[in-house]
Amino acid sequence: MATEKTLNDLFLDTVKDIYFAEKQILKALPKMARAAQLEEGKAGFIKHRDETQAQIERLDQVFELLGKPARGKTCEAIQGIIAEGEEIMEEYKGTKALDAGLISSAQAVEHYEIARYGTLIAWAKQLGLKDAVPLLQASLAEEEATDKKLTQLAQSAANPQGKAA
Repeated sequence: MATEKTLNDLFLDTVKDIYFAEKQILKALPKMARAAQLEEGKAGFIKHRDETQAQIERLDQVFELLGKPARGKTCEAIQGIIAEGEEIMEEYKGTKALDAGLISSAQAVEHYEIARYGTLIAWAKQLGLKDAVPLLQASLAEEEATDKKLTQLAQSAANPQGKAA
């Protein structure tokens, strides 16, 4: 008979999921920065790469709090989102719509991360993992700020540029 899974197990599996996702994002951001045509986009992707590294370090601390090795679990969702971004980079390379496409891909990533971190915070509170909460909240705040910056860049520059004939 299978052992009963608990919220603790789900929390650990989800931390492994976001850990894998952050590592994949860390690899994808320099490619996105190179592909971006808008200087603000290039700079934003590079800045978020540094934030992503800090998020991985925070997750390392969460694993430490749990007494578990820092190890990712394959996340097919993030692999699919990143693959879509790579398709946009190929299909729209050199076009006026490329930056709008890159931003839409980056926002799909951000929304996935926001959902994961929000859930982990709720579960950490439920499980009494009070030391994990501020670590997860710091990452959530960065993801939300990045999403807002992406929206502003899309509205002020990338979308109008992509529309131009």
